[in-house]
Amino acid sequence: MKKLIYCVIIVFITSMGYSQKTTSLKVSESNQFKDKVKSEGVISLHTTPSGLIGIVRNSKKHLLFDVFNESLERKKNILIEIDKKESVYGNLSFGNITKIFTVFSPSKKERIVYCHEFNISDGSHSKTKLFRTEVEKNQSIFSGRNKRETGFAMSPNGQYFVVSTDNIKKNSNSYTVHIFNSETLDLIFKKEYQENKEKFYEANDLSIDDNRNVYSLGKLFLNGRSEKKGGRANYDFLLNKISESGIITEKVNDSKDEHINSLIISNINNEIRLIGFYSDERAGKIKGTLIFNVDTDYLKITENKVFKLPESVYKDLYSENKAKRKKDKEAELSSYYVDYVLDDSLGNTYLLAEEFFITQVYVSNGMNGGYWTTTFHYNNVLVIKLNKAGELEWGRSIFKRASVPSYNAFVKDNQLHVILNSGKNLSEKEDGRVKVSKGWLESTSLYDIVFDEAGVQYNKIQDNKGNTFYTPYYGAYNGDRFVTISRSGGKKQFLILE
Repeated sequence: MKKLIYCVIIVFITSMGYSQKTTSLKVSESNQFKDKVKSEGVISLHTTPSGLIGIVRNSKKHLLFDVFNESLERKKNILIEIDKKESVYGNLSFGNITKIFTVFSPSKKERIVYCHEFNISDGSHSKTKLFRTEVEKNQSIFSGRNKRETGFAMSPNGQYFVVSTDNIKKNSNSYTVHIFNSETLDLIFKKEYQENKEKFYEANDLSIDDNRNVYSLGKLFLNGRSEKKGGRANYDFLLNKISESGIITEKVNDSKDEHINSLIISNINNEIRLIGFYSDERAGKIKGTLIFNVDTDYLKITENKVFKLPESVYKDLYSENKAKRKKDKEAELSSYYVDYVLDDSLGNTYLLAEEFFITQVYVSNGMNGGYWTTTFHYNNVLVIKLNKAGELEWGRSIFKRASVPSYNAFVKDNQLHVILNSGKNLSEKEDGRVKVSKGWLESTSLYDIVFDEAGVQYNKIQDNKGNTFYTPYYGAYNGDRFVTISRSGGKKQFLILE
């Protein structure tokens, strides 16, 4: 009887399958290799101009530095022991060098920032002390960091990098930027900014140009730390231009009716735009996209553009009738966080944000009490395309469900590719929506979702099996190829898409 039920379920799942194509990308896999110690995750993956690939991972006691050739044969493996009080906080790569930034905490108040340099061309490693600072008891110097590692940035030409740290004190808070020469690691200058004893400042994003000018974007709260007061935004977005000669600050948002959770600095050819989402209700919700164009010479906002979400965004997420109602009511999306701002060779910009939230459920054990279970939700992905003129071209969504960080994105040949794992047979609902998730008892596959002028294509890369279950989230795209690693296990393997 159990066998019969199982067969019926499989037939049902298969019958709901969505007819997808095979990816047009060239797919190849490396030979398997085994590590001397168990790695916990990929910190950095970078391809050099000569085609060598440098991968940095971490374990409980070590940093792992690997060099692979273009065929992903491992040519060098270095294990560097780190102190149990030393933690990784960021990374930057350019040319043949990957920089890994760690913080050593020898005492409750002392913090030392180190730079591990990995030369991929010759497989060598060096460690340099960048600076030392003191903090309040057990305080982090990167308390404002997020997915985008806003504490670190490199100039487009790779000659300079900046490290921004928090200086949170009992009576005030401020930030300090240290600007370094990328080749020698010499400190060029450092400056404190946004020191305020009455108002709280929260860093948002960081950039540095080829002339060693640092642009730091953040929120200055006007009264306390609440996002909203009396229905209006309780903060000013401030753009700070920090140079050796001084600091200039410009207010970004004049309207307090637009609630903005965060903004991203888009630096293309040393031209800066600020891009993000806005809401009429509260920060954290999305009604549309906004763009601020910046004159960096005079640090002035020259233009402000606002675009409401197009109906196609709702149609990808909801039934046709519900999508129309939500568009007519200008309903807002909730809990989306920006992951990628990508540019193509034509000057178009793609903005990707993922729906993320946490739920907790109390499980009772009867007389023995109970416990709380926490579930992380990495759900729908919002995709916005802006053309070279900064106008909204289109907006779409990926209707998905996941419990772990699940996707990566890159632009190749002016097409946007989103790589993720989902059920082996994508399901298409009666209204045409494609649900990207794993069904009960369903195996998984790796997909390449392609966005271009023709629309959206759901292309299968491979069916997952054993150790060849790849985790796109930990991959990286450069040198016209995307490389990702198989999930944790005894033997490792790489997948290459090009």
